[in-house]
Amino acid sequence: MNLKDKVILITGAGKGAGRALALAFADRGAIVAANDISPNNVEEVVAGITTSGGRARAYIEDIAKKVGVQYLVKGVEDELGRVDILVYHAAVEPHAPLLNMDEWDWHRTLDVNLTGAFLMIQSVGRVMRENGHGTILNIVSGADAGSGRDAGAYLAAKAGLAELSRQADRELSPHGVRVYAVQNSAEVVKEVMSILEKSK
Repeated sequence: MNLKDKVILITGAGKGAGRALALAFADRGAIVAANDISPNNVEEVVAGITTSGGRARAYIEDIAKKVGVQYLVKGVEDELGRVDILVYHAAVEPHAPLLNMDEWDWHRTLDVNLTGAFLMIQSVGRVMRENGHGTILNIVSGADAGSGRDAGAYLAAKAGLAELSRQADRELSPHGVRVYAVQNSAEVVKEVMSILEKSK
């Protein structure tokens, strides 16, 4: 799929599916705005893309905070001009039984995995609505994610993200903006490319 000159903002781009998607998008000619809370991994991703002749910039912000989201979206707009596609991949997954879980871990998991997605959908959705087009892809857990593990907070947040995605699509699709919940599986790159191909 040719994504030449499309500006794609990816949260949690430093590792996992976010990293894989950043590299795949760059290979297809996209301009990648790679976000992460930690500079180490995401700057490595950006360096790899630019060394290979691609285009990418790193944006270090905490997307669980409204101020961080505002800085991120404004920075991408100012430097790259727009956001054509948003991929929300940022996530945390603490491992603790619900009866033993620290309240801070519970709140942080919901803040990153769900509230951050809401804030990004809200900020980027307004930009896309004004432009009359755009695609938002929220990476949710695979069917077996968390099975056999102490991941109650993670699973609760990701279930909420799936429903948030459906509601956001209902509200934004009349304005030319589509919102999808994408399973985080071994085929996530292939699935994302298929969705983007159909949504052209």
